[in-house]
Amino acid sequence: MSVAPTPKVRRWKCVCAYDGSAFIGWQSQDDRKGVQDVIEARMKDIFGELVRVHASGRTDAGVHARAQVFHFDAAWRHGAEKLLAALRSCIPPELQIISLRPVSEKFHARFSATGKRYVYHVHLGDADPFTRPYCWPVFRPIDVAAMRAAAAVLVGKHDFRAFVALNGPAKEDTVRDLRRLDVVKRGRRITITAEANGFLYKMVRSLAGTLVGVGEGKITPADVASILASKKRSTPVLTAPAQGLFLEKVFYR
Repeated sequence: MSVAPTPKVRRWKCVCAYDGSAFIGWQSQDDRKGVQDVIEARMKDIFGELVRVHASGRTDAGVHARAQVFHFDAAWRHGAEKLLAALRSCIPPELQIISLRPVSEKFHARFSATGKRYVYHVHLGDADPFTRPYCWPVFRPIDVAAMRAAAAVLVGKHDFRAFVALNGPAKEDTVRDLRRLDVVKRGRRITITAEANGFLYKMVRSLAGTLVGVGEGKITPADVASILASKKRSTPVLTAPAQGLFLEKVFYR
């Protein structure tokens, strides 16, 4: 009787989406439910052993993702379609595995990424119960033109240390190329889209909070330029609430 050969360990690239309201963030934490914990628990059920997953980056508690990317290494004797079906089974409805495919062992979800796109949603006035968990309701009048003027100041390659929560480690490289920072208003919804080669800790939420501050007239676009040049976190830089932020896309070559 012939014995089936042991399947080769392969690297798998996955894209997933999740409602951040249900998790304490991406990263696994002791006795707490991170997205990573849920996925790795399902992996253990499938493979019978712990399989570590590596994401494009961490998202904080309450932050959502439409297309988070992660990879893992595992031996699987069936096709990718069956592995995808297995991963999709028995996971909470707040988490969706969108796609899965084998990739080169040189691929790394984090280190192979060339950029990310985040979208932040602001709602003018009170939001209904179906909208409120996914936006920042703002009750003051907003000057969208002023927000766009401030966004133009921030676009480009700069040292964004002033927009890092807690300023980050003193020796951390805080230079990033902010390729895009758009402010679009449709009805009562203002959408801020940020795209860069990488983002610092709570940088997008700090940018969004600052732009809303400009829109409310608390600071001016000129003030934003001064804050950027100072490379120091200051009071006008507000960290916007987590529930309005979505990881929209991770870019690879």
